[in-house]
Amino acid sequence: MHDLMIHNASLPDGRTGIDIAVRGGRIADIGHQLGGKSVRTFDVDGWLVSPPFVDPHFHIDATLSRGRPRENLSGTLLEGITIWGELVPTLTHDDVKDRARRLCYWSAAKGCLAIRSHVDVSDPRLVAVEALLELRREISSWFDLQLVAFPQNGYYRQPGAIENLERALDMGVEVVGGIPHFERTMDDGTRSVRALCELAERRGLLVDMHCDETDDPMSRHIETLAYETTRLGLNGRVSGSHLTSMHSMDNYYVSKLLPLIREAELFAIANPLINITIQGRHDTYPKRRGLTRIREMLAEGIPVALGHDCVMDPWYALGSHDMLEVAKMAVHVGHMTGVDDMQAMYESVTTTAAAAMRLEGYGLEPGCHADLVVLQASNPIEAMRIQATRLQVLRRGEIIASSRPAESRLCIGGAEVSVDFTERNRPADADQS
Repeated sequence: MHDLMIHNASLPDGRTGIDIAVRGGRIADIGHQLGGKSVRTFDVDGWLVSPPFVDPHFHIDATLSRGRPRENLSGTLLEGITIWGELVPTLTHDDVKDRARRLCYWSAAKGCLAIRSHVDVSDPRLVAVEALLELRREISSWFDLQLVAFPQNGYYRQPGAIENLERALDMGVEVVGGIPHFERTMDDGTRSVRALCELAERRGLLVDMHCDETDDPMSRHIETLAYETTRLGLNGRVSGSHLTSMHSMDNYYVSKLLPLIREAELFAIANPLINITIQGRHDTYPKRRGLTRIREMLAEGIPVALGHDCVMDPWYALGSHDMLEVAKMAVHVGHMTGVDDMQAMYESVTTTAAAAMRLEGYGLEPGCHADLVVLQASNPIEAMRIQATRLQVLRRGEIIASSRPAESRLCIGGAEVSVDFTERNRPADADQS
């Protein structure tokens, strides 16, 4: 006896008319016309059923704090860092926890059930660390929150950061972070990469480093991160986030760099919404786009995931934590409009992001968790095109969020017309035109 049977699903890989059987919170079987009895059944009418969205790069301690203590009038990275520095001493346990919980509600409603969040350890009180660890325990039945110990003001640059970061790891933060390009010198940045990777190796932890989030083509800490990853045997456990200096590097150097990243089995995490607004600020014209070389990395065999990074905080005043918006922006800014390219961008906010976070039981195979999203779209490209309504969001086979189908009704010339912006409503002869 199955607990749930989902009928007539379309899957991201192109299969249609698929049934998904769920038992004990996991996918028991998946295929065409599955038999057997089930306690509950529902037919998704050919809509897309996907594993949940995953955000592998976010700052949940800062989220929903826009305007506190003031607005970022320039919209720049450095003013955002300054404002955040003014806000940190006023943070309270309840404030951090309440804002983060609200964001997780938004996220789940959008079909994203996992976030890797960098949490600032520059505050010696570690208020945000304590609050987010507590929240993580409270929401673990319906959400995966992975935390990165992040020295926002520099591992060596800020007094006490080394001790604060180790204390955060002792408290239960599971990923080691860094920001080498924000250290006082290139040498200090290089030293920080080495020290932080060695710390992760000793503790058996993952690494996710803000790396070269700058327009400076000589900011090359990703090269050091690749080297230290290989030297310490951390292959497959390390992510380099942002990597925006790569958009300014000359092609010859990049041709050397990309194989090093691939050999180290690094994950690259790009953040298209934020970096296209923050980078290139000192340019007149032509202006750089600010996004790392997604297409070239994918061609080299480097897994690329996409993060939202910020929602309504000192760095970014917009956002609702919709990972389809992230993927859609990458499609446009990264010149990723080929069919295979667009499919890859969908995977960058689902399967690739889950691999970067090492999420257990993620996917659409028997034995995987029955964490699923039903989207009002027939395929991933359509889902990105219209930022499809999430009709149902399931966690371990139970519906935790639902929305009514999107529909606009027009009355024109006495006739009623229904529009949902999907291809399903195309005229029958559209393919013949």
